[in-house]
Amino acid sequence: MKLEINDSSLVNEIVKKVVEQIAPLFKHNSKNSGNELMTVEEVANYLKTKKPSIYDKVHSKSIPFLKYGNSLRFKRKDVDIWLRNPYDPALDNYNLNHNGRG
Repeated sequence: MKLEINDSSLVNEIVKKVVEQIAPLFKHNSKNSGNELMTVEEVANYLKTKKPSIYDKVHSKSIPFLKYGNSLRFKRKDVDIWLRNPYDPALDNYNLNHNGRG
C-alpha cells in the first residue's frame, strides 16, 4: 500500500509528532548504559527509601558502591543487579558483606 501526501506542512507535522514520541526512548536508553553514576540521594529516591538507610547499607557493605574521596557513587547497573540478586558474580569486585542475608 502506497500513500502519497502532497501537503508538506502535514508531513512536517507528522514527523514532528513521531520525533516527540520516540525521543524519550533514546534518552532513557542512553541512561541505562550502566555507566550512569548516582549519588546517595539519587539512590535513595531510586530505591524509594531514605538517605540514612543507604548510608547504613554502605557502612555494612551490603550495597555496591564506589568511593571517590569523600563522595559515594553508585552505578545504576550494579544497583539493579544487586536488587535482583545480591550474590550475583558480577558484584564480586565490590567485596560485599553477605552476613545475615539469605
